[in-house]
Amino acid sequence: MPVQYDPHYYPYPSRRTMTYASRGMVCASHPLAAQAGLEVLKKGGNAVDAIVATAAALTVVEPTANGIGSDAFAILWKDGKLRGLNSSGPIPKALSMDVAEKKGWTSQGTLPVGGWAPTTVPGAPAAWAELTKKAGRLSLRENLAPAVHLARDGHAVSVTTAHFWDLAFKKYSKERGDEFKAWFDTFAPTGRTPRAGEVFTSEPHARTLELIGDSDAEQFYRGAIAEKIVAAAGKTGGYFAPEDLASFAPEWVDPIGVDYKGYRVWEIPPNGQGIIALIALSLLRGFDFPSHDDPETIHRQIEAIKMGFADARRYVADTRFHDVPVEGLLSAAYADARRAQIGASAEPRNAGNPLPGGTVYLCAADGEGTMISYIQSNYMGFGSGVVVPETGIALNNRGYCFSLVQGHPNMLEPGKRPYNTIIPGFLTKDGRPVGPFGVMGGFMQPQGHVQVIMNTVDFHMNPQQAIDAPRWQWMGGMDVSVEPGFCPAIAQSLHRRGHAVKFELDSGSFGRGEIIWNTPEGTLGGATESRTDGCVAAW
Repeated sequence: MPVQYDPHYYPYPSRRTMTYASRGMVCASHPLAAQAGLEVLKKGGNAVDAIVATAAALTVVEPTANGIGSDAFAILWKDGKLRGLNSSGPIPKALSMDVAEKKGWTSQGTLPVGGWAPTTVPGAPAAWAELTKKAGRLSLRENLAPAVHLARDGHAVSVTTAHFWDLAFKKYSKERGDEFKAWFDTFAPTGRTPRAGEVFTSEPHARTLELIGDSDAEQFYRGAIAEKIVAAAGKTGGYFAPEDLASFAPEWVDPIGVDYKGYRVWEIPPNGQGIIALIALSLLRGFDFPSHDDPETIHRQIEAIKMGFADARRYVADTRFHDVPVEGLLSAAYADARRAQIGASAEPRNAGNPLPGGTVYLCAADGEGTMISYIQSNYMGFGSGVVVPETGIALNNRGYCFSLVQGHPNMLEPGKRPYNTIIPGFLTKDGRPVGPFGVMGGFMQPQGHVQVIMNTVDFHMNPQQAIDAPRWQWMGGMDVSVEPGFCPAIAQSLHRRGHAVKFELDSGSFGRGEIIWNTPEGTLGGATESRTDGCVAAW
């Protein structure tokens, strides 16, 4: 008789130590995904091959946070150079403000959360192909083979994934549209979701990954898979046309960064929201902080983040459609002016004027110096709730981030990329790589980046300590949530300063992070999140 227990009940504090390796390392939010990356690394791949294998595996083992229908971003250090990849997709060309007006969506200010309306062209498969082709050593077929195996032969579902899978089942059970039927056929074929420890298989998912691997993603955008996406849209009220998929290609970009107390912090430029973290850090670098556990430290962090969000919501958009004043937002003069507005009390924050007269995170490194920070997401859990029948493809709902206000830089326009929340980070010092880092989780992400970087630079925490430290999250207005374990005395002090502080019952919304740093000994030091099923796979 097996031992009986509750896999979701953890009443006692737990501790992790950081992990070291010399030949390679993969950090991910799921052990099986991290092992997939390590598998291709040991077969002769590099860190890029490892990240692609891990990312593909995560669509199988953690479909509650990402999928084949995700968008993606990466920051890559290779051959002494830092490069960024934006593989976030646009909204179909058939969607416009006129359509939104006729549907009545403009009155609510956003596209619907679910269904076809907020789905954008998936960028993840193209990101896998582009990274493999331009910076990997193996073929895409080899890199996706572990994910195919996990889908076809099955995997034991993890604790965190089982929890959010069940929540999604309850959510979609309330939907009545035909476009949601395939979600249940794919992710709850027995009439319920898998329990923690139960084996789950998905042959449609395996076949789709094989087609992507065998064709370098051509079948996804210009072949049989694209035809299935367009056909599903045509049958159940979607907007995709063949050209929407066929015209998509990832974009290589120059990362943007700011100096922070002897280091340089790098993010992907807009349409991503990484600039929020950079704005906040440019304000915070002008202060001295006595300790991490000081109310003044937390207060100033919150006020700086509020300013960063105010600016991002005003200016961040797809730069192919609108100019974004990145240089002005990150200038020293603008930071000085904004910093002077941070006083002793909590304040509402509006955007400034910088002009003259806005998920799964994973990272990998190899023994030859290549390091990559990567993130992909369906945005809200399974995304739109729309699954392309017989493919395993859950489509994202990133279009929900569009503004439906006429004239706003992030206004919905045909073929435009929306404001995007997912942001990979990278840290350098004196022109040399320290390493990749990230904290996934919607609008928590730039807040997590600021907290992790300050924990590292200001308070000299090791990677695991920097991730484990109790977090706060600004929720809008004066509202600040803090997770279990946050110091009550600090929360009380923040309350006296005007912050409306709320203790949450769990840590699910406070982000899930990973870090890999180069060490003084010439090895790799990694850490991953205790708030999820995170794992460091080391070689």
